[in-house]
Amino acid sequence: MSYLVLARKWRPQTFADVVGQQAVVRTLRNALRRERVAHAMLFSGVRGVGKTTLARLMAKALNCRQGEPDEPCNQCESCLEITAGNAVDLHEIDGASNRGIQEIRELKENIRFFPSKGRYKIIIIDEVHMLTTEAFNALLKTLEEPPAHVYFMFATTELHKIPITILSRCQRYELKRVPFAELVAFFGRIADREEVTISGRALEMIGREAEGSVRDGLSLLDQLFSFGGNEVSDEDVAQVLGLVDRAIFENLARSLLGGDLAGCLALFEKSHAGGMDLKRFANELLGFFRALLVCKVAARPEELLDVSDKELAALKEIAGTSSQETLYNYFNLLLKGVEEMQYSSRPRMAMELAFIRASQAGQIVPVAALLGRLDALLATTAPLPPVARVSMPGVASAEPAPRFAPASASVPASPAPAAEKKTESPPEPPAAAEKAAESFQAPPVPAGRQVRRHWEEFIDYVKERKRWMAHVLRLCASARDEGSDLVLKFDDPSDCKVLEEHDNLKLLTEFAQDFFQHAFRIVFHVRGSRSDGEAGEEGESPSEERRALANDPLVQMASEIFGGQVGSIRTGPRSR
Repeated sequence: MSYLVLARKWRPQTFADVVGQQAVVRTLRNALRRERVAHAMLFSGVRGVGKTTLARLMAKALNCRQGEPDEPCNQCESCLEITAGNAVDLHEIDGASNRGIQEIRELKENIRFFPSKGRYKIIIIDEVHMLTTEAFNALLKTLEEPPAHVYFMFATTELHKIPITILSRCQRYELKRVPFAELVAFFGRIADREEVTISGRALEMIGREAEGSVRDGLSLLDQLFSFGGNEVSDEDVAQVLGLVDRAIFENLARSLLGGDLAGCLALFEKSHAGGMDLKRFANELLGFFRALLVCKVAARPEELLDVSDKELAALKEIAGTSSQETLYNYFNLLLKGVEEMQYSSRPRMAMELAFIRASQAGQIVPVAALLGRLDALLATTAPLPPVARVSMPGVASAEPAPRFAPASASVPASPAPAAEKKTESPPEPPAAAEKAAESFQAPPVPAGRQVRRHWEEFIDYVKERKRWMAHVLRLCASARDEGSDLVLKFDDPSDCKVLEEHDNLKLLTEFAQDFFQHAFRIVFHVRGSRSDGEAGEEGESPSEERRALANDPLVQMASEIFGGQVGSIRTGPRSR
């Protein structure tokens, strides 16, 4: 007898044996138990996930005579014939080789007759999307109202190619890819029953290579059993399937994130010398960095990644050493490098160039973190009173003193010696130097600007630096100097609200200290508040009303646009 491959040997014979399709299996079993089975069913999904298997199980359950309504017994004559593939009342048709209208006509003539042995005739059409448009049209009426003894079951991997008129007449079941964990567990049970020793890591490599397809995984497992015999090692799996050890990607990611270009190139050379496919290597490396990014941003990355617990722990460890922006930047650089490699005549050099770019990128500090550091630095830096600029007769004007200086900084009492003097005079004795310092009197520092007299000039000064702040200052009712405080009085609390913000208040303080050459502290007073010291009034006085009209932003803006000025302000009844 010829050898029976694992994909056929371990095909599920009951609904309980189906792997990874619990939702579809539950629906089908409930339909059988409650006698609500649709006359036409369509199973769709990728290759090797159980479409034809579920159709055969439904055929068994419908014609089974001994078992439960929702589970075939696999012992009666009908179940045994379907398992062996020689059931008279089960017609399996390949849609690729029977795709014309003539085959559909013959099928319609055949289903008119009652079943020979079973209770129903079951028509299974595999790859039904291969039928022609004429064949689909010929099937429409029969599919909508088939005889009571006929059930149609379709299977397809390309659901989008089936006409909507066929889809509307079928009950659709979309099968998903088998989850990674369930696939690896299933392969482990198969290896135990075949009495083959294989490690969990090797099974994970096979499960990852199967990409959610049970049939693909069993074909790979069959190939490895033939290669390794009763014991299959991890090296056997990597050699037979042409895979790259996942440890190489882990080390490569650590080297890239650490800026170790030499280590990256050494690992790449090791993989290339082992005969790996460059395109496959690049795609798996991209997948690894995608997994790192998912581990960084997702609360439960195990739900989004098909990896083992050990590999997931390694991914979380690597992702924890870098910021989200860094991982995104590396992923983006490698993706561009892989795309360039696809069209390059020297793909290896293109990949190495991508490694060079990635290793030079370095760690990226988030903008929010930089702003936080800057705010903390500014909070700890206090401005000192400005230093007066002294002019000495016969000496060129010196550089202006900085606005901010360390606490230990001081202004020299005497000017530096002239540059043209090449000889130095002998140092004076200490007593003579102290006597000279006492007799020396610096010229008086010119008085600073006065607040009341130069207030309009200060507003123009602010306007050159912050235009919006100057318009707000024009709403100020009065400004006065109270020692170290610059008191700004406003009639409406909303006028000074924006100036009270931390950043704006700090900027206004700097402008005031620079212009008036005095270490002012800005203080806001609002009319009617307790801090103002005056009782609030129920109405505005004429002077206050005139002042408010003169400082209105619309009036100021109109004056600037048309180059005019306010001539007179009328607030009494005669102005209306």
